[in-house]
Amino acid sequence: MLLGCIGDDFTGSSDLANTLAKEGMRVVQYTGVPDRPADAEVEAGVIALKSRSIAPDKAVKQSLAALDWLRAQDCTQIFFKYCSTFDSTPDGNIGPVAEALAEALDAHRIIVCPAFPGTGRSIYQGHLFVNDVLLNESGMQNHPLTPMTDADIRRWLEPQTSLAVGHVGASAVLQGAEAIGKALDAQHEGGKRLIVVDALRDADLREIGTAAADLPLITGGSGVALGLPANFAAKGLIAGTGTGWRGQQGKCVALSGSCSNATRAQVARHAETHPAFEIDAAAVIGGAVTAETVADWLMQSDGIPLAYSSADPAVVAEVQKRFGREASAEALEGLFAEVARKLVAAGVPKILTAGGETSGAVVEGLGLERLEIGPEIDPGVPALRAGDDLVIALKSGNFGAPDFFAKAAAVLERDA
Repeated sequence: MLLGCIGDDFTGSSDLANTLAKEGMRVVQYTGVPDRPADAEVEAGVIALKSRSIAPDKAVKQSLAALDWLRAQDCTQIFFKYCSTFDSTPDGNIGPVAEALAEALDAHRIIVCPAFPGTGRSIYQGHLFVNDVLLNESGMQNHPLTPMTDADIRRWLEPQTSLAVGHVGASAVLQGAEAIGKALDAQHEGGKRLIVVDALRDADLREIGTAAADLPLITGGSGVALGLPANFAAKGLIAGTGTGWRGQQGKCVALSGSCSNATRAQVARHAETHPAFEIDAAAVIGGAVTAETVADWLMQSDGIPLAYSSADPAVVAEVQKRFGREASAEALEGLFAEVARKLVAAGVPKILTAGGETSGAVVEGLGLERLEIGPEIDPGVPALRAGDDLVIALKSGNFGAPDFFAKAAAVLERDA
């Protein structure tokens, strides 16, 4: 294994695995820290954690355990993957985890770059944009777990870490890898260790990747990983064959817990032509809606049935106020995990999930240890094989085309 990756959620990890596979690396995604060595043919290993919204000390502990396993596989470079919308709070968890990894690796000149132009995320003058609006005006300010109320990544990161935060601006990035390297050196000489790097285009990300060839630690969204496989290929270290794929026939169902603007629009679009079951969080907490209720409905419905708890931010806020943020989130995640178990037990071979927490609950609920990377459905969302008779797609809340659910079902069915 050459490149070792640590993802703070399941959808983001599959997003990263997708990027690396498309660029020619043999990639496997693991659920949590494996208990045995990687297979010899794996060139990039992605350990998917569910550490984005847990206590910072727990996130650090899990991430360091993942680092230990990856180092034992002889990785020469570590990548810490977080969301392209920099999902975090003033307490963490991006800063604490990045700092812990930096200390463990004695890493400096640490790139911080959540940009992903393919999904509309860009960084300019240290500020994160979603398409043409600042992050804190994009709807992410209403996120139920990690409300992003400031688009300045430097300012958002500083309270999370004791490490000094620097910045490499677009003027250097647009000049290419050599200028980026010199700018990183200048920031390092100025005492900066975590360095936010602007990126507007995929070409910028590839140049950043080239500049990062000899760095032990890189952090960011999947976009900045675009340029990393080429570094290994230039040294003749990767085969460049990527991963094979075979489609899966049979019933497909969709589960959505994301409350992002994008997912709510996808849910509304899908409900126009396919059966849809709205899950009320209060009814779940009160026991009126159970996993058996939802699973039975999905099994009996035609088309690509969708069960969703995706709701308007005002509705989510009211539920959280009434029952508490953690209690309401745990109830829904537990429901989706149990629904997924019942579906698989009944022989459903294709499951789509929307939302990082929902996807994590489903993967953990099914006890999936290893995911093979298949073709891309939409930017950042690959098809995944979880077993001989089970394929899945894990979609970050903000990703995907308006017709994502129907499109994903079709991709999961096709051979590569």
